[in-house]
Amino acid sequence: ILRFTIWVGLVVLAASTGTAAGLPEKGDFHLFLLVGQSNMAGRGAIEDKDLKPHPRVLSLGKNLEWGPAMAPLHFDKPKWVGYGPGDSFGRAIAEAHPDVTIGLIPCAVGGSPIDAWEEGAYDAQTKSHPWDDAIKRAKHALPFGQLKGILWHQGESDSKPELAEAYEEKLHDLIHRFRKTLDEEQVPFIAGQMGQFEERPWSESKQLVDAAHRRLPSKVMRTAFVNSKGLSHKGDEVHFDTESYRELGRRYAQAWFGLSESLGVVLANPNLPFRIERSLATQGFDGQTCWVHARAGTIPSGHSGDWPEVVMTLQKLQLSGSDVFYALHSMRTEDEGRHWSKPAR
Repeated sequence: ILRFTIWVGLVVLAASTGTAAGLPEKGDFHLFLLVGQSNMAGRGAIEDKDLKPHPRVLSLGKNLEWGPAMAPLHFDKPKWVGYGPGDSFGRAIAEAHPDVTIGLIPCAVGGSPIDAWEEGAYDAQTKSHPWDDAIKRAKHALPFGQLKGILWHQGESDSKPELAEAYEEKLHDLIHRFRKTLDEEQVPFIAGQMGQFEERPWSESKQLVDAAHRRLPSKVMRTAFVNSKGLSHKGDEVHFDTESYRELGRRYAQAWFGLSESLGVVLANPNLPFRIERSLATQGFDGQTCWVHARAGTIPSGHSGDWPEVVMTLQKLQLSGSDVFYALHSMRTEDEGRHWSKPAR
């Protein structure tokens, strides 16, 4: 099979082929994992219209059985759980794709710090194991459908001086672990922004956590960031109100469309003889210079089955005063961009 890579530098239930219990065929059942803390679980007031489920949006219940998606979707804290963004997200995807059924997998745990989303970690508030439980539920669901996205809304519990500095590294590790554990290396991961409320100005720690969310698309492949601008809280200065949750869910859907529709045409199309990936070759900024004019090309290995060598040329630009471009440098990779050499003349 002819294969090319285009480099961008710098940069219960049925068997998998059945339809028992009313489930669609596996290829027509699109699954989404809902993870994070209380603003993903939802704490909004439930209205009458929220009790009328969409005919093509299902939810995996606490008992691991599929049923109509109806608020509240989550069950982390039964006394507090309410309307959340998963409902409007599922409806938006279903309306845009009339030939598929949406399967939501609620797994959020209110109050959980990112450290609770590690193997074996225990959350005392809910007497649960957030990571282990989410993986168990996801693996139960996967034989019946295709995982199409992971939605993450979390960060408030890590907006503390002793935790915020390490948050970004932990978030990147979390994404990697989800993709590796579920064997879904290309699944979109979408992070939502914490609430921006005038009554509660952000601390420096919260700004650090927010920056980690904002930078995701530039640092981790196939990720997106959803902003919370203009959304309101329900009176507690922490949780969104119901209408804001509806809008937040729609924003998640729009972000997913951007990842899956435009990029997915190429990334997931088996009829094309090539694929496109975004590869981060190097990063770092000293405030005085930056790398520019990145151009990459492949050199065939000459041996069938071996990866070609990819050479990327680039120049260093001095930012102070008049533009000064330094000599041409190059970086090389022989393993599809997993590892790059340092820029050298």
